[in-house]
Amino acid sequence: MSAIPLTVRGAERLQAELHRLKTVERPEVINAIAEARAQGDLSENAEYDAARERQAFVEGRIQELESTLSNAQIIDPASLDVDGKAVFGATVEIEDLESGERVKYQIVGDVEADIRSNLISVSSPVARALIGKAEGDVVEVKAPAGIREYEVLNISYI
Repeated sequence: MSAIPLTVRGAERLQAELHRLKTVERPEVINAIAEARAQGDLSENAEYDAARERQAFVEGRIQELESTLSNAQIIDPASLDVDGKAVFGATVEIEDLESGERVKYQIVGDVEADIRSNLISVSSPVARALIGKAEGDVVEVKAPAGIREYEVLNISYI
């Protein structure tokens, strides 16, 4: 399996989720299964079925997180010599040249991308256009609605 790029913060979030699943959710599911078994006939026991389904989800997520973390390549943009360029892990403030709307995005790996938190995947059209650009550069992004132009206002490596 190839390396999975993660930011330091993204790796910490995944490790925290893995810890919570192993120490909180897994024991809760085991207790729920034990309680449902104590009720007798398992063939018509909805609580047992729900608990087993929840257990399958929790165990699957644990395996997924362990696999991701074992193959993670953790990248800290602050430690890179990037000469003011937008790179993986950088937070980039851009302005839409047509609407004047400003937005800040952090360029992250596919696993940690969350547009609601302004975390965009390094493989997204916006991130691909921004990689390697510096403050003051204008980038064109091919979006479903057409080509959009953005000016890079600020780049930080937090």
